[in-house]
Amino acid sequence: MSTFILAFVFFIVVVGAMSVGYWVQKKTISGSCGGLGALGIAKACDCPEPCDRKKARMEREEARQEKLKEWQKNQII
Repeated sequence: MSTFILAFVFFIVVVGAMSVGYWVQKKTISGSCGGLGALGIAKACDCPEPCDRKKARMEREEARQEKLKEWQKNQII
């Protein structure tokens, strides 16, 4: 039980120190490397053609957009 309490107190001290650092510097939390955009990669998968699941998702979204346009066209305001 004392190990749990010691670990909890340690994490509270670390979070407190981080919050003091935030208050002093007024900087937002940000990533260290910038992610895939920093490497010039536009998407996570460099496949020339999307997979079947992605194609199905795109078709569903396209059908949804068409239904939405039709609904807006027939909307009574």
